Amino acid sequence: MSLIVTNATVLTMDAQRRIIQNGAVAVDGSDIVAVGTAEDIGQRFNSADTIDASRQVVMPGLINTHGHVPMVLYRGLADDLPLDQWLQNYIFPAEAKTVSPEFVRDGTRLGALEMIQSGTTTFTDMYYFEEDIARETKAAGLRAVLGQTVIQFPVADAATPQKGLERARAFIQAFKDDPLITPAVAPHAPYTLDAASLKAARALAVEHGVPMVIHVAETRDEVSTSQKERKASPVGYLHSLGVLGPGVLAAHGVWLSDADIAILKKAGVAVSHNPESNMKLASGVAPVPAYLRAGVPVGLGTDVAASNNDLDMFEAMRMASFLGKVHTLDPTVASAQTVLEMATLGGAAALGMSSSIGSLEPGKRADLIVVNMNAARQTPLYDPVSQLVYTTRGDDVRTTIVHGKVLMRDRKVLTLDEAKVLATARDWAEKIRAAVGSRK
Repeated sequence: MSLIVTNATVLTMDAQRRIIQNGAVAVDGSDIVAVGTAEDIGQRFNSADTIDASRQVVMPGLINTHGHVPMVLYRGLADDLPLDQWLQNYIFPAEAKTVSPEFVRDGTRLGALEMIQSGTTTFTDMYYFEEDIARETKAAGLRAVLGQTVIQFPVADAATPQKGLERARAFIQAFKDDPLITPAVAPHAPYTLDAASLKAARALAVEHGVPMVIHVAETRDEVSTSQKERKASPVGYLHSLGVLGPGVLAAHGVWLSDADIAILKKAGVAVSHNPESNMKLASGVAPVPAYLRAGVPVGLGTDVAASNNDLDMFEAMRMASFLGKVHTLDPTVASAQTVLEMATLGGAAALGMSSSIGSLEPGKRADLIVVNMNAARQTPLYDPVSQLVYTTRGDDVRTTIVHGKVLMRDRKVLTLDEAKVLATARDWAEKIRAAVGSRK
């Protein structure tokens, strides 16, 4: 074997949801070969590289199903605003003045550093200059579904939706067979594109057999405007255009009716739930229990660090659970097991990748993390699932492995120069402040 992680509590997330005390995982190249007790794995396999994970949990890497990673450079630029004001008065103007290939490269490095350090192994992105994001993601060693954004008004990498679609096509062709990068088409939202562009984006995704990611029904105002202008909800409008179907991931999905949810289920559309961003922007509470009852695949996302304000999926799990409970006044809703599944297997299913990631099983890609359980706030440990959701933080992650490659070992990131990444991000803060100012 190329790597063995042993002497851990192994949280498999397999069909039986097995938790193996004093367990081990054997990895050969990019794949998991065996999962079992440390004694069994030790008798069957050997490796020159062994990680002793005593008194730690080994689990599938976390899957972040929605975000705009380079925008981590806008973290804290503008806060305490509703979505439309935040976007129109601060984010869109900042992007118009500062987004460039250099911006997205440096922002991706910062976001990748934060995700590696906090246990995310796969993320979904929709932004500009996506080919640069892909190259930096690969260099950092992360797995990603990356969507080239298509939007109605001129942006940094495309003056028109047609140019955006051309960029998306070129991006798909460049990365379609990459082992770490899944290219996607990312029409921004039904309110920022005309019908022809939405149809063209879906047609492009279907032509190449790649995912399509889109913002849907994030705010009540979006739904109200859609009803007034199109006589249909955002979901109903997209359905009428024929752009919903398998491979479509709807981000947010906060304001959906039962009829909308039925449309998503029938069409085979998945949803990315982003509780922190939705709370902070006061966008509302997504009907996650209704999604799950209907059988709609639901993944968990952080959204952008400019509206969250971090990329810590452990925090996203905790907030998803608490939000579900307080909104329904039912403490059994959004249980620890439920939200952990949303951050692992659920995210994999939402991305159409459940056959390769989301659980620790032979034949799947070796995407796993080692989580420390020795801190005072992690003691005592009765239930590892509960502990991971309600107690653990991103900085409890000790080791991060993607595609069989160790990206971080004992908190030392091996694929990025942490000091350089942070210094560059601080330089960008000065450039952005000079260009657009800040509410701070």
